[in-house]
Amino acid sequence: MITAYLTHPTCHHHDMGPEHPESPLRLDAIRAQLMLSGTLQKTMQGDAREVTREQLQRVHSEAHIDQMESLVPDEGHVRVDGDTLMNPHSLQAAHFAAGAVVKGVDQVYRGQADNVFCAVRPPGHHAEAGEAMGFCLYNNIAVGAAHARAVHGAQRIAILDFDVHQCNGTIDIFKDDPGILICTSFQHPFYPWRYLDSRHDNVVNTPLSAGSGSQAFRETVENHWLPALNAFQPDLVLISAGFDAHREDPMGDLCLEDADYHWVTLKALDVAKQHAQGRLVSVLEGGYHLNALGRSVEAHVRALLGLPEALS
Repeated sequence: MITAYLTHPTCHHHDMGPEHPESPLRLDAIRAQLMLSGTLQKTMQGDAREVTREQLQRVHSEAHIDQMESLVPDEGHVRVDGDTLMNPHSLQAAHFAAGAVVKGVDQVYRGQADNVFCAVRPPGHHAEAGEAMGFCLYNNIAVGAAHARAVHGAQRIAILDFDVHQCNGTIDIFKDDPGILICTSFQHPFYPWRYLDSRHDNVVNTPLSAGSGSQAFRETVENHWLPALNAFQPDLVLISAGFDAHREDPMGDLCLEDADYHWVTLKALDVAKQHAQGRLVSVLEGGYHLNALGRSVEAHVRALLGLPEALS
């Protein structure tokens, strides 16, 4: 299989300060692990492109886009919310992060790649239609989904989110949209404290208790996600790939292992092969323990490539 690996140097320039967990070192850790293992060399590497305002407008309000543009500082940092800051390069990095998913969608629909992983930051799944929050400025996966509809005629898009935090932004944008199915696993009760008990018809909400571990996560996917996905029959599968549910990650306590990310990626690929001609695009969300992040992304990308789990 051809797996495209999209990133951009500008994503390193977004920096929220030396103590902030959402750091440029995250991308360095991913690249170092993939290079060391030889996994990166098996991908088709490419640069992301910047998102356009028209592409952002499909999922974000004009007021939100204008506010983000007005906040960009000439130097130093400006606070967007309690957890999120911008430096002079942050908004351009966000443009490349969202644009990576748009390019990935184009690649799978044009047959240029079987699947895509976007190694970009800032993340996106907490950004709502009119609000930035939780380290996120724009909702990268939502921008990609809307582009797939507008340009490639996608009718049924599945968004799978296995971050330790729920994808409140993605739910806010697509709630009750019959053409979008959102499957989200997350620690509960936990940030973002909204949409956690979502009862929208198109959201498969699967909260997990702290300490749940691999078995509970896999049972959730098998018993709740897969039946819903196979009934929905998506013509595109998108993944918000958060790796902060790992047992070594300081952000949460779900205690997943490297192998769980390989396993869940294979399940997503099976759905894409069965219903979507294999079309699958994944974008980085959380993951803040650098060593665990690198290994987890390696497991994810190896599955995308059709490779077995790495030897421990």
